Amino acid sequence: MGKLGLMAIDVPEELGGSGLDYLAYSVAMEEISRGCASAGVIMSVNNSLYLGPINKFGNAKQKEQFVTPFTDGSRVGCFALSEPGNGSDAGAASTTAKDKGGQWVLNGTKSWITNGYESEATVVFATTDKAKKHKGISAFLVPKPIEGLALGKKEDKLGIRASSTCNLVFEDCQIPKENILGEPGMGFKIAMMTLDAGRIGIASQALGIAQASLDCAVDYASKRIAFGAPITKLQSIQNKLAEMALRIESARLLTWRAAALKDEGKNYTKAAAMAKLAASEAATYASHQCIQVLGGMGYVSDMPAERHYRDARITEIYEGTSEIQRLVIAGNLLKEYGL
Repeated sequence: MGKLGLMAIDVPEELGGSGLDYLAYSVAMEEISRGCASAGVIMSVNNSLYLGPINKFGNAKQKEQFVTPFTDGSRVGCFALSEPGNGSDAGAASTTAKDKGGQWVLNGTKSWITNGYESEATVVFATTDKAKKHKGISAFLVPKPIEGLALGKKEDKLGIRASSTCNLVFEDCQIPKENILGEPGMGFKIAMMTLDAGRIGIASQALGIAQASLDCAVDYASKRIAFGAPITKLQSIQNKLAEMALRIESARLLTWRAAALKDEGKNYTKAAAMAKLAASEAATYASHQCIQVLGGMGYVSDMPAERHYRDARITEIYEGTSEIQRLVIAGNLLKEYGL
């Protein structure tokens, strides 16, 4: 993927990226995830969650150190926002960063970190002023490995099993003062803007899983003979395939719309939430129906249907659960109505 320029799609060419737009990123993410959702999420985290915020908020020195070496696939980065106790409440960061003169000292635990084992740098969100609550969160760039940072066990997951997920444990981890990303107190804003963009990537990953499920179902149904004919002749099977295709195409258009709005510099928060919600639920539905079309063959690992089913489930959870997406959509909708 690095050799193809897929690990830094919307990073400017002068920094080592491909210099393409977010729509190109969406299309590429879907196609990679259509083959392997694990490869897709590795690509998504490096593009959206790691390089994205540094490219937008980093200074020239930070980009030289933390962007350019991470564009060709030889290194990957990760994104450390979630914690064991805060779940969807991103503003409740208990990880702290204390100003110790020429250094920041980080303490706390970050959880569910994709690329945690392989990454050589991370964007970390920590509280610098507890009195200000979410406005007291700042973002930091931390190279890996580094003294004071330990990795938790590699999680044994239902799906996307070829990508690593672990905790990052900070114990008096010292980083240079200049490694703060943006200004102190900007962390929550950076995180929310990063997640908006990341949701387009996860929507695209979900589309890839959904499309692979439809591909698998059509291929099997066209070859499976029952009652003297391929089961594609059965109306009940045709109805399933039609509904799968409808949901996938609908979600794809929402996803491309969100990407186009981002490329045009327009507000895309609601559009990204809609895309992520629609695509993740389409992936869950399509992978479920794929197994149903295959019957017993869908339940065994000889066929890819069961992997698609397992991989799809996480798309409704990470980078904002489906419940959070509905809150984001409703909140923005009410704003549009002046409420």
